[in-house]
Amino acid sequence: MRRIRCIVVLAEGGFKIINGPSKKDKGPMVNEEDLKSSNEASLPKPTQAGRIETCTELVRQAMRCLENNDKQCVTRLIEELIKANCHDGRLIGKVVADKVRELVHELWLASSGDNEFRCGLLRMLRDLRDLGISRNWVRDALGMNTKTSDKWLVRCGIDWESRTTRNDIVKRIEDLLREKFGWDEIRMCEELWRFIGVNVDEFRGHGIEPCAWLSGLELLSDLRRPYWLGLARSDLAIRELDDRIELEINTTSSIGAVFFVKILNIVKTPSLVIEWKKRAPAAKYVSETINLSYYVYLGIGDWPWPELSADKLEKILEKFSDEEFAEFVAGIIDGDGTVIYYYNDESKTEFVFVSITACKACPKRYTLEVLKEIIARRFGIIGAIYHLEKADALVFYYRNAVKLLRRIVKHMHHPLRRLRAELILAYYDGRISREAFEKLYEQTEYVFGGPDVKRNHALEATIRAAPQTHTHGE
Repeated sequence: MRRIRCIVVLAEGGFKIINGPSKKDKGPMVNEEDLKSSNEASLPKPTQAGRIETCTELVRQAMRCLENNDKQCVTRLIEELIKANCHDGRLIGKVVADKVRELVHELWLASSGDNEFRCGLLRMLRDLRDLGISRNWVRDALGMNTKTSDKWLVRCGIDWESRTTRNDIVKRIEDLLREKFGWDEIRMCEELWRFIGVNVDEFRGHGIEPCAWLSGLELLSDLRRPYWLGLARSDLAIRELDDRIELEINTTSSIGAVFFVKILNIVKTPSLVIEWKKRAPAAKYVSETINLSYYVYLGIGDWPWPELSADKLEKILEKFSDEEFAEFVAGIIDGDGTVIYYYNDESKTEFVFVSITACKACPKRYTLEVLKEIIARRFGIIGAIYHLEKADALVFYYRNAVKLLRRIVKHMHHPLRRLRAELILAYYDGRISREAFEKLYEQTEYVFGGPDVKRNHALEATIRAAPQTHTHGE
């Protein structure tokens, strides 16, 4: 499967001005033929030809050093090539520039197993970044993807300035948008709701805040919060690499696209991978869908929650206070949970469901058993585990579901599940009528068996909710 990466490139370029003789200082008189010869000599073509000849000779010498396994010689000549702009296709032509890239690649392959030399090569290239050697250039020259090249930078302890600069620029742009155009997270949230057909004014008119999910997010900058352990037991993938920890969340849904990037951004500015995904059996009307993968890298030891067995998980949860445990449950429901209201027209009965799903044969399955037991013992809320075709689900019904929502609602941050929870509680508290409740709840429902803007529109939702989309007027 081919991955399409969403990349923001910040380039610094410019024009090189070649000054001629001063018009103020009158030198010797020249005739027309001398002037013509002088102009012809200053044309760029001979200069470029001279550069090509110089670069080609340096490449030839470097290849000879490589054949002799003299890696220090090759490194020195690569540095000369870059200082002579032999890597810049705009100045020297693509053919020669590609030879410089190939030379770097061959040197990298020849130094396999010598990590100290490879790190030295990367540092040398980093030090030449002012001459147009970017991380993208190095990545392409070495034939690496972004994750692999970042891994090498971390392994070698190299702080490439472009990463810090990018994050700093993103922050400055957001600050500018806030100051000049009035953008903020509330406007982002409102744009998400408009995109999926939720009328924020109608909800607010009945005392329900559709953007309440943003409240308390700043607390999640502390990864020791129980919410993160809950999210890690559901949608958040944790990968321990050689020298760092990767947190990754994938989504194809409109709501997840905004929610997940906002959650990860509390910890660190996330990177994004965009890729085509095969059609899901439940979405027969979709030929192809776009999947967004958000990920951040943490240092070893920065992630406080190791992989846990059932016994160890239970011991940790038992040490939580009731409020901490409620936060943990909210994290799981934000990841793999469901909040549903259903009214049966024939029997005139209504149902509220809160469920948490887990795959049948995966390590997270035992979480359901642990949760069922502790929730019953701590809160007196009874749930049941159901065995579905491809997954198992811990389900809470009726009053048990409502009682659970009361316990966890303030810790929920998934926009749709938080909105449904607030709406259901407002109805059961008698703050809104059944008629108003049904009208508002309908806006949150999915269309089953057909196209739905809430599903499979992650990229469009991201674009609509991004800060820059609010600078062009209505």
